[in-house]
Amino acid sequence: MGGDYAPQNIVLGAIDALKSDPNFELILVGKTDAIEEILKKEGFKSDRLEIIDAQEVIDMSDNPTSALKTKKNSSIVIGANLVKDKKAHAFVSAGNTGAMMAASTLLIGRIKGVARPTIGANIPNQKGRSTTLFDVGASIDSKPIHLLEQAILGSIYVEELQGIKNPTVGILSIGEEESKGNDLTFAATKLLREANINFIGNVEGRDILKGTSDIVVTDGFIGNIILKFAESIIGLLKYKLKMYAKKNLWNALRVLFAKGSLKGALQDMDYQSHGGVPLLGINGISIIGHGSSSPLAIKNMILRAKEMYDKNLIQKFEEALKNHAEK
Repeated sequence: MGGDYAPQNIVLGAIDALKSDPNFELILVGKTDAIEEILKKEGFKSDRLEIIDAQEVIDMSDNPTSALKTKKNSSIVIGANLVKDKKAHAFVSAGNTGAMMAASTLLIGRIKGVARPTIGANIPNQKGRSTTLFDVGASIDSKPIHLLEQAILGSIYVEELQGIKNPTVGILSIGEEESKGNDLTFAATKLLREANINFIGNVEGRDILKGTSDIVVTDGFIGNIILKFAESIIGLLKYKLKMYAKKNLWNALRVLFAKGSLKGALQDMDYQSHGGVPLLGINGISIIGHGSSSPLAIKNMILRAKEMYDKNLIQKFEEALKNHAEK
């Protein structure tokens, strides 16, 4: 029931996901009547689809932690408990982000050795793939150990889901030189150099789009600002093209003829192609979607969750953290 267009977009995305991959079962958690109405309208039935009723909804305005206690019959609480109780392997939602993080952390629980779960976001770069930025808002006021955890978890995630062998890791700072930074980057750099990861040292803000490193780690406060700034670039480009087209007919024709090419070139900057962002470090798969998620975004969230399960990421996270602790 989470998201600006729930349950409509959620159900439509679920239908598309089930149609595109026959090798998983899906549970829709929410108001049964509303869900069944959409399924009936779409003429969709499947023995791989189950509905679990949840009559309460955690709104975007609700306090995340309090809502877990006062709205136990909500789709977020029930969904997280399904993963906790091993009745589901993954949970995806476009609902209240804070509630999703709280439910995932408090109900599903953290992997042993993880102080704070982290969220990563893929930002397209000039090398034709993505720079994955950690953390983009799971927490703020990070400590050096948190950046180390981001690097370890992120390295496995990027290698398994993006196919980049031994991905490079950089720490965001104000200059490439090791002498530049603050107390957090200096202390975190020492930990990162001692870890079993491909750490390349300091990177700057411009290196995110250049693709200097496959992974960039930073404090969640800074990471979230960078992510929101990156998300606004498409809107600015659309505005600039619109203003350019308004100047005269010739400009309008130029924009019209280039529209298809521009759309294709910028496709990987559209959040819908990624679906949502996984919360890494919890003892289960949890993916948090954009509040305005389209059916396509929901579909891709579901398929990304299945891919994470198929690649056995949780066990690989546990093994990596255990090996690090034993060093």
